[in-house]
Amino acid sequence: RVLEQHKLNKDQWEERIQVWHEEHRGMIREDAVLEYLKIAQDLEMYGVNYFSIKNKKGSELWLGVDALGLNIYEQNDRLTPKIGFPWSEIRNISFNDKKFVIKPIDKKAPDFVFYAPRLRINKRILALCMGNHELYMRRRKPDTIEVQQMKAQAREEKHQKQMERALLENEKKKRELAEKEKEKIEREKEELMERLKQIEEQTKKAQQELEEQTRRAMELEQERKRAQEEAEKLAKERREAEEAKEALLRASHDQQKTQEQLAAEMAELTARITQLELARQKKESEAQEWQQKAQMVQEDLEKTKEELKTAMSTPHVTEPMHSENEHDDEQDENAAEASAELRSEATIKDRSEEQRTTEAEKNERVQKHLK
Repeated sequence: RVLEQHKLNKDQWEERIQVWHEEHRGMIREDAVLEYLKIAQDLEMYGVNYFSIKNKKGSELWLGVDALGLNIYEQNDRLTPKIGFPWSEIRNISFNDKKFVIKPIDKKAPDFVFYAPRLRINKRILALCMGNHELYMRRRKPDTIEVQQMKAQAREEKHQKQMERALLENEKKKRELAEKEKEKIEREKEELMERLKQIEEQTKKAQQELEEQTRRAMELEQERKRAQEEAEKLAKERREAEEAKEALLRASHDQQKTQEQLAAEMAELTARITQLELARQKKESEAQEWQQKAQMVQEDLEKTKEELKTAMSTPHVTEPMHSENEHDDEQDENAAEASAELRSEATIKDRSEEQRTTEAEKNERVQKHLK
């Protein structure tokens, strides 16, 4: 019923309960229980013990026993009582086996009779009725001295607890403030440390940028010096080029002056080259002639070697000195033939004196071999 009245789902109830718990977190347990009871006692079903009963007609009903009296409810509605019997209007209650009887103070009013399912339930109903009625009567009597002393002591204890709770709350607030202040200081410290770190990083970055700019300035200075040196070098080369140009102009001017002289020298050199070429051709012709002569001499030498080889390979018979004249004449004829052949070979080629001497020596060696 409570869920239906407030129309909140489970998650919303949990969130609402957490908020209420946070709001009442400083409340002690006893006060929380009392506040709970104050709220709960206003509910229709608070403190009511229900028992299933039947009337004389056998209809199913509910009997509710609470601190104010007895109530009869219908089977399908346990919130709205159909008949009520306050303790102040009840004269007597009793049961006999399963039968339970409620007798009102008004004797003219009829007794209310109902039946419980078991005897044990009637005993429990009677015990609850007696206990609730006794408490009802006790609350309406003046307090005894003992009760008054107990209430005074309870009030004093309550006041003491309230003071202690107030002191505790004060200490708790001071501690919370100190913790908040500490957290604030820690947070400020962290912020300052972070700021210091940022400043250090910025300083380091600025230092690096300064070093980079210094290095860049040095590089630019070196580039400037290099460019200046190159400019001076180019200027020097330009001056040298201008001087070379002037020298070429002077040389060209001088060349124009000596052009006729150069032409004459060129003609003289051309004539000299022509003479040298003719002399070279003449020398080449002579060299060819000498080469042909040397080739002819070589051929004669080869032929002579062949003849000597042939002569050395022919056998000859030698006669004794005391032989007859006929044999001597034959030998002379053979010797004459050999001499005639050598002379005919000597007359074929026109040899120099050295060559003829060499051939004579060869002939002598041949004659020695023939003897």
